[in-house]
Amino acid sequence: MAQIVVFMPCIIYIETSTNVCSVAISQNSQLLFEKSSLEGPSHAALLGVFIEEALAVLEKRKQRPDAIAVSSGPGSYTGLRIGVSMAKGLCFGYGIPLIAVPTLDIVASKAIRKIENTGESLYCAMLDARRMEVYAALYDRDMNQVRETQADIVTAETYESFLKDRKVYFVGNGASKCKEIILSPNAIFPDQIDPLASDMIFLAEKRYEVGDFQDAAYFEPFYLKEFVATIAKNKVLGNS
Repeated sequence: MAQIVVFMPCIIYIETSTNVCSVAISQNSQLLFEKSSLEGPSHAALLGVFIEEALAVLEKRKQRPDAIAVSSGPGSYTGLRIGVSMAKGLCFGYGIPLIAVPTLDIVASKAIRKIENTGESLYCAMLDARRMEVYAALYDRDMNQVRETQADIVTAETYESFLKDRKVYFVGNGASKCKEIILSPNAIFPDQIDPLASDMIFLAEKRYEVGDFQDAAYFEPFYLKEFVATIAKNKVLGNS
């Protein structure tokens, strides 16, 4: 009986949606290369260097990438623009497809893997926007999106309906500033979880398998930067 060989792609991953700049490579779901900097928003200077190092690894292995996966937002406007521009250039240069992975999916997926929990708990992935504003989405443990991505102005009542009868883990770089505002006993704030390029592997490979690709010529990040309304910070904090 002939042995069935399952093809698993070689993918380069780019994550620049926050202050972290990160690049990785996987082959057959295994991490081949990873380089990250958590020292601040220096994407313009670091991303090209990290990509050169990643391509050198592939050249040494006599391989070429089958796809480029990029964190697609929401997040930092400048960071997303730099990351997507690099991803598009690689796609055009190699003639390979572009995979877009929503940033909040990356945060939620990482949190679910790290936090040992069963039951009906939810995961609220948050990215810092400005003042008491965040980009957020809620997920169950199976990565089903319970509430779609929105731009939220955080008050004590913002997530009240989700906190009434279950625990909610607030994760991502927007969560820490909400800790003193969301006081429900069901609100849990684990250590900060930053999205890294290597956290995209499972999510991107699933998209590759089903041919969920973007048109590199027209793709734009999901900035979600416009807020419909604002609330004065002193009112959010409950001060008079």
